[in-house]
Amino acid sequence: MIILIPAYQPGRALIDIVTALLDRDADIEVLIVDDGSGPEYAETLCAARDAGAVVLHHEVNRGKGVALKTGFAYVRHAAPGEDVVTADADGQHTTTDVTRIVDELRTDAAEGHVALVLGSRDFTGTVPVRSRFGNAVSRGLFRIAAGWPASDTQTGLRGIPAVMLPWLMEVPGERFEYETEMLLRVRRAGFDVREVAIETIYLEQNASSHFRPVVDSLRITIPLMLFAGSSFLAFFIDAVALLVFSSLTGSLVFSIVAARLLSASMNFLVNRRVVFRRGGRSHALRHAARYALLAGVLLASNVVWMEALVGMGLPLLVAKIFTEGVLFITSYQVQRRFVFGASTGETEGKGFIPSKSGHRNNIGASTRLKSDTHPLERTS
Repeated sequence: MIILIPAYQPGRALIDIVTALLDRDADIEVLIVDDGSGPEYAETLCAARDAGAVVLHHEVNRGKGVALKTGFAYVRHAAPGEDVVTADADGQHTTTDVTRIVDELRTDAAEGHVALVLGSRDFTGTVPVRSRFGNAVSRGLFRIAAGWPASDTQTGLRGIPAVMLPWLMEVPGERFEYETEMLLRVRRAGFDVREVAIETIYLEQNASSHFRPVVDSLRITIPLMLFAGSSFLAFFIDAVALLVFSSLTGSLVFSIVAARLLSASMNFLVNRRVVFRRGGRSHALRHAARYALLAGVLLASNVVWMEALVGMGLPLLVAKIFTEGVLFITSYQVQRRFVFGASTGETEGKGFIPSKSGHRNNIGASTRLKSDTHPLERTS
């Protein structure tokens, strides 16, 4: 079992973490990825290595997402088949909680289960304002974007079965948004997710955290913002076409249908290629058929709502804005889950198909990480 700790400008707590973990479980190994901390942190990192950790280095800061991928790549090479638990370097994850996630993975392996295990905090009581704000914002937006609730979208304590590592290497993201991209995509890729309650700890009002609530919450919402942008573009085309067709023909129903056909064609292309990143030729016809079905349902709903609202005396444009607002979230969820979601045997990761048999390919505790077994020990 590998404990992977991405570290950027770590404090002395990192040494205590390494020592406590290695003392607690003889089958645990600790892998630290120094994300360009700089020479002033060399003493701390050397002490962590002396305590028994393997330490890899980025020459410059590249972001938490890249640091995690560096660690995943190293584990796949140096200890293939080993499960990974990711933890933060600031001491906010107790040894008890880390080993709890380790035990969850071991239980899953024994029972043939494959699931991403999240160590989730309870944000009640005394919590720093920026942490409470950042988690509340990202949690609410995540539920809209992903369609399922995660109580702690920012948790860095995650149990990852070895079979998931190839897929995780393909998940986009370089900084904090990588961990949320992982959550946004994990169920679409065919994996289960389970949350385990852990202790909520903030040291010195979370001063050591490099998470920026505003900037990084905005990064987290990129998939939803892309969809909103695509939807707004479609709405603009639809609204302009509706007004043009309505003035030319005088028929509301014809104008709605013609405008929607025009805007829907554009929206399908943008959503498939940009928002949900399913731009390859494979499954294009299936995606188009599903989108057409959704568009038909939305069109019927649009006509019913528009006829009702205009009949109540609302101006055409006001009725249009209200109707599209009501249908926006429904459209996003259906497209994410059904239209562009993965079917059985189809995942996002370049042909990677998650195991359904529970085979974990673990090779046992005899595999030991060595700092000289992979060229990634120092990466630029």
